[in-house]
Amino acid sequence: MANEPVETYAAVDLGSNSFHMIVASYSNGRIQIIDRIKKMLRLASGMDKNDNLSDESIQRAIDCLQEFGQRIREIPHVNVRAVGTNTLRQANNGARFIKNARSALGHPIQIISGLEEARLIYLGVAHTVFDDTDKRLVIDIGGGSTELIIGKGFNIYQRESLYIGCVNMTRQFFDEGNITKKGMQKAILAVRRELASVKALYRAAGWIKAIGASGTILAINSIISNKGWSSNGITRDALMSLKDEVTRMGKSEQLKLQGLSDNRRPVFVGGLAVLCGIFEAFNMDQLIISEGALREGLLYDLIGRFHDKDVRDSTILELARRYSLDTEQAERVRITATMMFEQVMNKWKLERNIDLKYIEWGAYVHEIGLSIAHAQYHRHGAYLIANSDLAGFSQEEQGKLALLVRCHRRKYPIEELAIVQEEEKDRLIQLCILLRLAILLNRSRHDASLPDISLRADRETIRLQFPPDWLESNPLTRSDLENEASYMKGIGYNMIF
Repeated sequence: MANEPVETYAAVDLGSNSFHMIVASYSNGRIQIIDRIKKMLRLASGMDKNDNLSDESIQRAIDCLQEFGQRIREIPHVNVRAVGTNTLRQANNGARFIKNARSALGHPIQIISGLEEARLIYLGVAHTVFDDTDKRLVIDIGGGSTELIIGKGFNIYQRESLYIGCVNMTRQFFDEGNITKKGMQKAILAVRRELASVKALYRAAGWIKAIGASGTILAINSIISNKGWSSNGITRDALMSLKDEVTRMGKSEQLKLQGLSDNRRPVFVGGLAVLCGIFEAFNMDQLIISEGALREGLLYDLIGRFHDKDVRDSTILELARRYSLDTEQAERVRITATMMFEQVMNKWKLERNIDLKYIEWGAYVHEIGLSIAHAQYHRHGAYLIANSDLAGFSQEEQGKLALLVRCHRRKYPIEELAIVQEEEKDRLIQLCILLRLAILLNRSRHDASLPDISLRADRETIRLQFPPDWLESNPLTRSDLENEASYMKGIGYNMIF
């Protein structure tokens, strides 16, 4: 069998504590990591009391992303995915930062939800420490949040993201680097309070082994190993010994521990308190270690979109099933919309691997609002899409799909479209046009084949051509097209048919 061409992919994780990038080659079903870059920026430490990132922290991040950008400059746009996590979810000036960060990196940056972060972490761990026999509890302590996931093999049964991380816990309980026994007790108690809402659920689900990932846990494991306290992950006794030693040292700058980097030292104690709280809450005895985490999961998920399985497709189909949508009608709309997409793709400079996805997803869920009420169901549908937990989707992708559903009937919402970034607005409107026409042409909801339809388009004009006399024998469709032509004028397009 001939070898497939080698493709290069990159995953960028803009975490609350560290920025990570991994670059990998893919060929013949094999992924090989060829480069890793890590910068500890402690972005969360740059948040003020009003949840704004400081100019200094933003500049450090931009400088880092410029370095990352140089490394991945030649990688195709669709082969790179960069995501932001807790701090960028929280920052009030996050949108301004993302705009500058995108320019520095040279690629789009998407914000993902805590639950999506948890899914990707588990995916990275599952590929690194594979086990399709036993349930595992995966723990990842980041700078601004901690993710807890129960799964087996590649299947996830429970996932949660809690607002406790090494940076925010250090700032809250160990002010100015002071480490006291009382402060440690308060921090651990705060962690246990945060876990109270999920503790019973997780213990009921159960697990055979616990696995830890990412910087805080890797650092704790390294220290414990160097101390000779444990040679097989983090044990309860070893963790408690480390907690006592750190507390005796009294100051963060005094934490001269082999295995603890200078960059991690200022926020280490907060992460240690989080892990101690988790051990106590779940009465754990041992935590084994995974080198894989969010960035690896992000990489595997990205490559899977092109070569294996796009989890977003499964999410949309599950959504259609959950709300009992008419999938036969959805498939009619999808086929028609795809046919028209193919005819205008080059003229409108649409991308098959990206834009056609939105058309297909929109076809399947555009009627989801009917589960609430027929009146204004496009608005109800947009709300459901925007506020549901959609595995695989970033917040930006989810928002774009929600707006596509919002726009699929009635007048185009000019005010809502006005806030879309200018470079995305035309593309989104064009996708809306294709979906709307496909829905209109399948209004009869039966399998009688549509005639051959020719669609030509330029920047401002759309030309639909039907076989002779077809519109005369289908007066309802003609009337719908006339209404649609008037709607299109509102967004600057002319439709001729």
